[in-house]
Amino acid sequence: MNINLTLFGQMVSFAMFVWFTMRFIWPPLVKALEERRNQIAEGLANAERGLHEQELARKRARDVLQKTKAQTAEMIGLAQKRAAEIVEEGKSDAHAEGERILTTARAEIERERNRMKDQLREQVSQLALAAAEKILQQEIDVTKHKDLLDAMAKQM
Repeated sequence: MNINLTLFGQMVSFAMFVWFTMRFIWPPLVKALEERRNQIAEGLANAERGLHEQELARKRARDVLQKTKAQTAEMIGLAQKRAAEIVEEGKSDAHAEGERILTTARAEIERERNRMKDQLREQVSQLALAAAEKILQQEIDVTKHKDLLDAMAKQM
């Protein structure tokens, strides 16, 4: 056998192998690699979109949190204001109740004072009658001299 013929046969075999590989094996391999490259690119794009959406979600969460904190602070302020109003209402009601009790007590004291004055007048008039009776040595009839006794009680 001749080396040239063997070499030529190997070259032809290799050329047929390359042609067969390029024709039937290489396109599916290239297609599979291209699909894999597209999947990776799509996955990276999805990851980028996911990161972007995640950042937007964080911003929205921060905004909602800030808004909620502001609303909470406002509600606390309103609650404190209402509590102060309730305390002030209680104080004013207590003051009004105290004034009412004081007025009632003053009226009661005035009534008691007037009753005591009337009792004192009655006692003074009885003492005056007793003194006058002793002086005159006669008895004065209360029913007969009622007008005189009332006039005397009013003078005192």
